[in-house]
Amino acid sequence: MRKRTDSKKRRGHVLKLGLLAAMLIIIVGVSLGCVGGLTPIGWSGGKVADGTLFVGSKEGRLVAIDLADESRLWAEPLSPDGGGGGFGCLPVAGGGCGGSNKVAIYGTPAVAGDLVYIAGYNGKIYAYNADNLATRWVYPREGNLEPFAGGAVTDGTSLYIAGNEGKLYALDAVTGDKLWEYETGDKIWSTPALSDGVLYIGSFDKKFYAINAADGTLKWTYQTEGTIVTTPLVADGLVYFGSFDRYLYAVNIADGSLKWRFMGQNWFWAMPLIHEGALYAGCLDKQVYVLNPASGAEIASFDLGGQVASSPVAVDKYVVFATRKGVVFSIDTVSHQLKQLADYEKDVDGPLTAYEGIVYVHTSELALERVNVLTGAILSPISLESQS
Repeated sequence: MRKRTDSKKRRGHVLKLGLLAAMLIIIVGVSLGCVGGLTPIGWSGGKVADGTLFVGSKEGRLVAIDLADESRLWAEPLSPDGGGGGFGCLPVAGGGCGGSNKVAIYGTPAVAGDLVYIAGYNGKIYAYNADNLATRWVYPREGNLEPFAGGAVTDGTSLYIAGNEGKLYALDAVTGDKLWEYETGDKIWSTPALSDGVLYIGSFDKKFYAINAADGTLKWTYQTEGTIVTTPLVADGLVYFGSFDRYLYAVNIADGSLKWRFMGQNWFWAMPLIHEGALYAGCLDKQVYVLNPASGAEIASFDLGGQVASSPVAVDKYVVFATRKGVVFSIDTVSHQLKQLADYEKDVDGPLTAYEGIVYVHTSELALERVNVLTGAILSPISLESQS
């Protein structure tokens, strides 16, 4: 019994050291920007509006793709004058990485009406005309804010986004003028969730916040034991989010009280998803957990053989996940069968995008990989490389 106990303690100690080491690598990367002048990679997800997919490319541009004919538009590259930076780099021919003149885009674009919004790691927020990607406004007009590692959300009237200094900003969505700001105790990497006039966001200070969208006043906070980088999910009176304390939380949106929490064997990074009455949560322990959304009771789990940092999507009766090494799986929500759809052998960290049965995967290269979930067909990728 002593040997078994000591072995468990050693395994637990090794796990904690591994988690701490990984966390330090990430924090140092973000704090220093792109080390040695290397080009930041970014991991923007895609947003589909009226048949057009908008995504931030690894060239530091907003790209618009007409999904009917695959024609593309590219915005002007984001200016690195605000301190471009980022963590990670793009490989170039002959080895090594490219120069530091590209701005990392980590957040998924937001779309409302005729405007598309995106934020860069250079500390600026951009609004573009959706039809031609001409710049409508940039905030701030002079100088820059802190770097942005998450995306924005909008209700069409206001735009909300949080940054690396822990501040949540509200801007006028039409003019880009600042309405208010709220400061948390540490960095924010995730995209806020907006529901019924309340913003939900987690911070490196280990707290989860509910903030009134109208005026930036605090509604409530919930304390966890770890950094929170998950983009929250709001559904049926609860808000779901993961923490680096290895728990997935369900908290009542009315008062911030805990409904339930579920423990994995590593961090929950990816945004969870509710589909066909069950909650699907990918974890860095290589598992996808299927839980009862109301109670947190485990229904099933699936071993994907690789860490899951990318947020999933639902297609018909399937929920689709990608591992960080580029292996894409579907889970049949009726039969609970796991199926491998593709192995791109390329890094995937950003959220997946789905449209009309096709899942778009933004890999570590300048392309969107595609797979038809219903037929299993692997389609040719769409290049995001600009023509200029």
